[in-house]
Amino acid sequence: MKYKVVKKQNGSKRCIVCGEENELGLKASFYELENNELVAICKTKDWHQSYPGRVHGGMSASLLDETIGRAISINDQTIWGVTVSLELKYRKPVPTDCEIKVVGRITKENRRMFEGSGEIILPNGEVAVTATAKYMKLPVDKIVEGDFIEEEWIEVNDKEKVDYIEY
Repeated sequence: MKYKVVKKQNGSKRCIVCGEENELGLKASFYELENNELVAICKTKDWHQSYPGRVHGGMSASLLDETIGRAISINDQTIWGVTVSLELKYRKPVPTDCEIKVVGRITKENRRMFEGSGEIILPNGEVAVTATAKYMKLPVDKIVEGDFIEEEWIEVNDKEKVDYIEY
């Protein structure tokens, strides 16, 4: 299906998943879609590998954790999540040196917690990894010291504007 991009989310300077200044990171871009899902797009590199040609499972876990956790901010940018649990099922290898999509959505929410699910989608459309996760809701100043929003949270511009994402 093809979905309209509603908004591009900010990124971080040094995060392993979205950090623009992290030379070894994934540099994922996050897009809020009209169907209330969040999609991350990134290009895997050979330095993200475990076995040759395969992305390390921990990198897949990081991508899914970040994408599902960020999905809560689609409706409220003041909510941040701290991971309580993350469960993954590895179905197919995620190759290095290719562009992948990571989809996340919120499945349950109350005043203090939220739950979500997601998957990593390969270039051929196959699902490689699935995940479910639980998070505690916290304001960002309870998670990190200093002024994270001012010092670390940055607007990341695309080289080409993304209007639609298909998966």
